[in-house]
Amino acid sequence: MSTTIDRRRLLTGAALGAAGVVTGSAFGSFAPEDALANDAVSALEPGMPDPNFAEGLVRSIDDDVISALGSDGTLWRVRVTSGTSVWKLTPTTFDKVAVGDGLYARGARLDDGTLAADSVWANIVNLKAHVVSISDRKIHLDHNDERIVAHVMPGISAAVYNGTPAISDVSMVQVDSHVQVLGAWIPGTNEVEVSTIYAAA
Repeated sequence: MSTTIDRRRLLTGAALGAAGVVTGSAFGSFAPEDALANDAVSALEPGMPDPNFAEGLVRSIDDDVISALGSDGTLWRVRVTSGTSVWKLTPTTFDKVAVGDGLYARGARLDDGTLAADSVWANIVNLKAHVVSISDRKIHLDHNDERIVAHVMPGISAAVYNGTPAISDVSMVQVDSHVQVLGAWIPGTNEVEVSTIYAAA
Protein backbone atom coordinates (compact mmCIF):
# COMPACT_ATOMS: atom_id res chain seq x y z
CA MET A 1 0.00 0.00 0.00
CA SER A 2 1.27 3.45 -0.91
CA THR A 3 2.20 5.63 2.04
CA THR A 4 1.40 8.76 0.03
CA ILE A 5 -2.16 9.93 0.50
CA ASP A 6 -4.37 10.16 -2.59
CA ARG A 7 -4.63 13.95 -2.53
CA ARG A 8 -7.73 14.21 -4.69
CA ARG A 9 -9.60 11.57 -2.68
CA LEU A 10 -8.88 13.45 0.54
CA LEU A 11 -9.96 16.76 -0.94
CA THR A 12 -13.21 15.51 -2.39
CA GLY A 13 -13.92 13.20 0.54
CA ALA A 14 -13.68 15.91 3.17
CA ALA A 15 -16.91 16.46 5.08
CA LEU A 16 -16.22 19.38 7.33
CA GLY A 17 -18.03 19.81 10.61
CA ALA A 18 -17.67 22.39 13.36
CA ALA A 19 -14.14 23.65 13.83
CA GLY A 20 -12.28 25.87 16.23
CA VAL A 21 -10.65 28.20 13.72
CA VAL A 22 -12.81 31.20 12.99
CA THR A 23 -11.96 34.37 11.16
CA GLY A 24 -13.66 36.67 8.69
CA SER A 25 -13.45 38.91 5.67
CA ALA A 26 -15.56 41.45 3.86
CA PHE A 27 -17.47 38.49 2.43
CA GLY A 28 -18.14 36.87 5.80
CA SER A 29 -16.44 33.93 7.45
CA PHE A 30 -13.80 31.97 5.57
CA ALA A 31 -13.14 29.61 8.44
CA PRO A 32 -12.11 26.14 7.25
CA GLU A 33 -15.46 24.61 8.18
CA ASP A 34 -17.05 26.84 5.54
CA ALA A 35 -15.06 25.28 2.71
CA LEU A 36 -17.90 22.87 1.91
CA ALA A 37 -20.75 24.83 3.49
CA ASN A 38 -22.96 26.63 1.01
CA ASP A 39 -26.37 28.17 1.64
CA ALA A 40 -27.01 28.18 -2.10
CA VAL A 41 -26.75 24.40 -2.37
CA SER A 42 -30.37 23.97 -1.31
CA ALA A 43 -31.47 26.04 -4.34
CA LEU A 44 -29.73 23.66 -6.77
CA GLU A 45 -31.37 20.73 -8.48
CA PRO A 46 -30.38 17.47 -6.75
CA GLY A 47 -27.12 16.15 -8.16
CA MET A 48 -26.25 19.41 -9.92
CA PRO A 49 -22.81 20.94 -9.23
CA ASP A 50 -22.58 24.30 -7.53
CA PRO A 51 -21.41 26.75 -10.23
CA ASN A 52 -19.96 29.07 -7.60
CA PHE A 53 -17.70 26.48 -5.96
CA ALA A 54 -14.44 25.08 -7.37
CA GLU A 55 -12.19 22.28 -6.20
CA GLY A 56 -9.10 20.69 -7.66
CA LEU A 57 -5.33 20.59 -7.80
CA VAL A 58 -3.51 23.79 -8.73
CA ARG A 59 -1.90 23.36 -12.14
CA SER A 60 -0.64 26.91 -12.72
CA ILE A 61 -0.81 30.45 -11.36
CA ASP A 62 -0.74 33.37 -13.78
CA ASP A 63 -0.81 36.76 -12.09
CA ASP A 64 -4.11 36.71 -10.20
CA VAL A 65 -5.62 33.63 -11.87
CA ILE A 66 -5.28 30.07 -10.53
CA SER A 67 -5.85 27.17 -12.93
CA ALA A 68 -6.96 24.03 -11.11
CA LEU A 69 -7.97 20.59 -12.40
CA GLY A 70 -11.10 19.38 -10.62
CA SER A 71 -11.70 15.80 -9.55
CA ASP A 72 -14.37 15.54 -12.25
CA GLY A 73 -11.98 16.76 -14.97
CA THR A 74 -13.21 20.37 -14.96
CA LEU A 75 -10.46 22.92 -15.57
CA TRP A 76 -11.21 25.81 -13.25
CA ARG A 77 -9.95 29.36 -13.62
CA VAL A 78 -10.15 31.08 -10.24
CA ARG A 79 -9.50 34.81 -10.07
CA VAL A 80 -8.17 36.21 -6.79
CA THR A 81 -8.95 39.83 -5.97
CA SER A 82 -7.87 42.23 -3.27
CA GLY A 83 -10.97 41.17 -1.33
CA THR A 84 -10.35 37.40 -1.55
CA SER A 85 -9.74 35.64 1.75
CA VAL A 86 -7.05 32.93 1.67
CA TRP A 87 -6.57 30.08 4.17
CA LYS A 88 -3.59 27.69 4.27
CA LEU A 89 -3.61 26.27 7.81
CA THR A 90 -4.00 29.86 8.97
CA PRO A 91 -5.38 32.98 7.27
CA THR A 92 -2.69 34.02 4.81
CA THR A 93 -2.03 35.75 1.50
CA PHE A 94 -2.39 34.68 -2.13
CA ASP A 95 1.38 34.41 -2.67
CA LYS A 96 1.41 31.38 -0.32
CA VAL A 97 -0.74 29.33 -2.73
CA ALA A 98 1.49 27.12 -4.90
CA VAL A 99 1.33 24.76 -7.87
CA GLY A 100 0.48 21.29 -6.54
CA ASP A 101 -1.72 22.58 -3.74
CA GLY A 102 -5.23 21.23 -3.34
CA LEU A 103 -7.76 24.01 -3.76
CA TYR A 104 -11.28 24.87 -2.67
CA ALA A 105 -12.69 28.22 -3.77
CA ARG A 106 -16.06 29.90 -3.40
CA GLY A 107 -17.21 33.01 -5.21
CA ALA A 108 -19.22 34.17 -8.22
CA ARG A 109 -19.01 32.94 -11.80
CA LEU A 110 -18.16 35.62 -14.34
CA ASP A 111 -19.45 35.70 -17.92
CA ASP A 112 -16.21 34.17 -19.23
CA GLY A 113 -16.57 31.19 -16.86
CA THR A 114 -13.89 32.38 -14.44
CA LEU A 115 -14.75 32.10 -10.75
CA ALA A 116 -14.13 35.40 -8.95
CA ALA A 117 -13.19 34.05 -5.53
CA ASP A 118 -14.53 35.38 -2.27
CA SER A 119 -12.61 32.70 -0.36
CA VAL A 120 -9.82 30.25 -1.17
CA TRP A 121 -8.72 27.30 0.97
CA ALA A 122 -5.45 25.51 0.15
CA ASN A 123 -4.70 21.87 1.11
CA ILE A 124 -7.57 21.65 3.59
CA VAL A 125 -8.33 18.16 4.93
CA ASN A 126 -10.72 16.74 7.47
CA LEU A 127 -9.88 13.21 8.66
CA LYS A 128 -11.48 10.75 11.03
CA ALA A 129 -8.72 8.46 12.22
CA HIS A 130 -7.39 6.12 14.89
CA VAL A 131 -4.40 7.27 16.99
CA VAL A 132 -1.61 4.67 16.58
CA SER A 133 1.15 6.41 18.51
CA ILE A 134 2.27 9.80 19.73
CA SER A 135 5.77 11.26 19.68
CA ASP A 136 7.17 14.74 20.10
CA ARG A 137 4.71 17.05 18.33
CA LYS A 138 3.57 14.20 16.08
CA ILE A 139 0.40 12.15 16.23
CA HIS A 140 0.60 8.99 14.12
CA LEU A 141 -2.79 8.08 12.65
CA ASP A 142 -4.47 5.28 10.77
CA HIS A 143 -7.03 6.62 8.29
CA ASN A 144 -8.75 3.94 6.20
CA ASP A 145 -5.63 1.74 6.43
CA GLU A 146 -3.33 4.59 5.43
CA ARG A 147 -0.71 5.87 7.87
CA ILE A 148 -0.71 9.61 8.36
CA VAL A 149 1.58 11.81 10.44
CA ALA A 150 -0.23 14.77 12.00
CA HIS A 151 2.12 17.55 13.06
CA VAL A 152 1.14 19.63 16.08
CA MET A 153 2.02 23.23 15.22
CA PRO A 154 3.04 25.37 18.23
CA GLY A 155 0.90 28.46 18.53
CA ILE A 156 -1.52 27.20 15.87
CA SER A 157 -2.87 23.73 16.68
CA ALA A 158 -5.80 23.44 19.05
CA ALA A 159 -7.69 20.58 20.65
CA VAL A 160 -11.39 20.19 21.39
CA TYR A 161 -12.18 17.58 24.02
CA ASN A 162 -15.73 16.26 24.29
CA GLY A 163 -17.12 19.34 22.56
CA THR A 164 -15.60 21.85 24.99
CA PRO A 165 -14.02 25.10 23.72
CA ALA A 166 -10.73 24.70 21.84
CA ILE A 167 -7.50 24.89 23.85
CA SER A 168 -3.84 24.78 22.84
CA ASP A 169 -3.05 21.75 25.01
CA VAL A 170 -3.14 18.57 22.88
CA SER A 171 -1.53 16.39 25.57
CA MET A 172 -4.81 14.71 26.48
CA VAL A 173 -5.08 13.02 23.08
CA GLN A 174 -4.68 9.31 23.79
CA VAL A 175 -3.17 6.40 21.89
CA ASP A 176 -5.80 3.95 20.60
CA SER A 177 -8.51 6.63 20.58
CA HIS A 178 -10.52 7.91 17.64
CA VAL A 179 -10.07 11.52 16.62
CA GLN A 180 -11.09 13.97 13.95
CA VAL A 181 -8.36 16.17 12.51
CA LEU A 182 -8.92 19.39 10.60
CA GLY A 183 -5.78 20.75 9.04
CA ALA A 184 -3.64 21.32 5.99
CA TRP A 185 -2.14 18.52 3.93
CA ILE A 186 1.58 18.81 3.07
CA PRO A 187 1.66 18.21 -0.72
CA GLY A 188 3.41 15.08 -1.90
CA THR A 189 3.44 13.45 1.52
CA ASN A 190 1.29 11.46 3.94
CA GLU A 191 1.51 14.30 6.46
CA VAL A 192 -0.82 17.02 7.66
CA GLU A 193 -0.40 20.06 9.88
CA VAL A 194 -3.07 20.23 12.57
CA SER A 195 -5.43 23.14 12.82
CA THR A 196 -7.89 21.49 15.22
CA ILE A 197 -8.07 17.97 16.62
CA TYR A 198 -11.30 16.67 18.15
CA ALA A 199 -10.90 14.00 20.79
CA ALA A 200 -12.33 12.53 23.98
CA ALA A 201 -10.48 13.51 27.12
